[in-house]
Amino acid sequence: MTNISPQEMAGKLMAEGFSRSGPAAQVLSDPVTDNPMVVTLDDLRPYELDPRLTRNPLYDEIKASIRERGLDAPPPITRRPGADHFIIRNGGNTRLAILRELWSETKEEQFFRIYCLFRPWPERGEIIALTGHLAENELHGSLTFIERALGVEKARELYELESGKSLSQSELARRLSADGYPVPQSHISRMQDTVRYLLPTIPNVLYNGLGRHQVERLAVLRKAAELTWEKYACEKALATDFETLFHDVLAPFDGQPSSFSGGRVQDELIGQMSELLGIDYNVLELDVDSTEHHQRAVNSPPQLPVDTAAVIKTVGASTSTPGSTRTHGSSSDTSETASNDTATPLSPLQTLTPGTSSGEGDTDAHLLGHIVSPANNTERLQAIQQMVAEHSGESLPTFADNVLQAIPVQAGGLFPISDVWYIEPGLDSPDRLRIHIAQFAQEIAEEAQLVDHIEAVMAGIGFTCSPPHQGVSLPAFGRMVLALLRALSIHYAAEPDQGGLRLGDSLGALLLGADIRDAEAPPRLSDNGLVKLFRLVRLARRLLDLEANPDETNH
Repeated sequence: MTNISPQEMAGKLMAEGFSRSGPAAQVLSDPVTDNPMVVTLDDLRPYELDPRLTRNPLYDEIKASIRERGLDAPPPITRRPGADHFIIRNGGNTRLAILRELWSETKEEQFFRIYCLFRPWPERGEIIALTGHLAENELHGSLTFIERALGVEKARELYELESGKSLSQSELARRLSADGYPVPQSHISRMQDTVRYLLPTIPNVLYNGLGRHQVERLAVLRKAAELTWEKYACEKALATDFETLFHDVLAPFDGQPSSFSGGRVQDELIGQMSELLGIDYNVLELDVDSTEHHQRAVNSPPQLPVDTAAVIKTVGASTSTPGSTRTHGSSSDTSETASNDTATPLSPLQTLTPGTSSGEGDTDAHLLGHIVSPANNTERLQAIQQMVAEHSGESLPTFADNVLQAIPVQAGGLFPISDVWYIEPGLDSPDRLRIHIAQFAQEIAEEAQLVDHIEAVMAGIGFTCSPPHQGVSLPAFGRMVLALLRALSIHYAAEPDQGGLRLGDSLGALLLGADIRDAEAPPRLSDNGLVKLFRLVRLARRLLDLEANPDETNH
């Protein structure tokens, strides 16, 4: 090693320090992995796209807990690249607002400096943040339906910005599910209709918490009424269009959810349509009701077929003793309570619990053995029926609960049958009974391809039969079916004797079938048609009782 002189050593020690040639860092970069840190309220901002637009219903309880115990569950935080402040990553805007309130009220340091878990901003940060807030808000104080709908609509915009193309409802549902916020496609359809058609007209009712079932019923009503309007408005010069009419009818109902009535909206809408179109109110009501049922069936997942359906074991389902019975006209006990957005009544294919077994073998086999055709009752429709029943103080019977107690049969159709005898309160009026009776008559006639011979009317028991055209000869089965339906209706509709339709000796063959040795005998009425005939007779008897005693309200 070369010797250094004292002068050289002194020169090196007195030399200037090293200097950086590049720019100096002003702040430290964010961690690249999850990292705990302490931030202040000055460093933290709420998430700007938070789907919650109204006050959290649990706000006061959360505030009281934080005041007493401190922040047990600090919100996760993140930061956009280049931003100068942190934001809530998923959920926690309510807690942040409460901390600001408590800091303002108390000036206690525990409310100002917060221990949080920082997570780096992901590659698809905006979408991940929004879906995270949607999912987290569902877990901690559920969102209102309109808040959820607006959140999903914003997510759609972000997905379309990401992909550069518009998305179908099914694709949007798939992407939301992949990002941790599953929403059925049918719900997305209702959400989009709500944002487009309902929010501009009744914002106060929606933001104040109108429930999902009421919103969906309103959306279905709007669509059904629009289709009915288009059917009758063809080639008519009208002073208004349907969209304007619907807005004008709905706007006066923009008050409080507690006073909102979907039935009143429907009554007012059909009433004004009747005046503008010059069509009888009852005719329009029948069309709208039929279209509503069709819309629900189209937009709901289909039931599994009976021969391949897996019977679901339900833990905690309502039970009954083997000897329990039910008086005709009253409903069985049910334990489900429908809430605003979470009601999930039992499916018609769910089994009875062991206590309901009759001791004749496997309960599942008994249940499936009593189903003539599966009823396409969706969970949404069952939840609405349950809410209506609870509001009126009734208990809604379910097929699985009553299969071994009441009249154990089920049949599908526009108005599915799970109990031949029970008449729910919403059906117990002459006009509604006639609508159902006419529908059952048309479905029975359809077996003989004679549906065009049944006309729904708002008189008698709800339908009339027209004879075959002159010179047209009906098959034997068709003549028997038409004669049976006409025999039921003729005495109550003041019909003249048309077409020489007589039951004669054919009633037994129609209901029971002909002798097996008679190869040319016409077929008997199907089991499905027989159940509908029983239901038609039950409703017609009730209708006649109501008209004979208008003040009677119980059945």
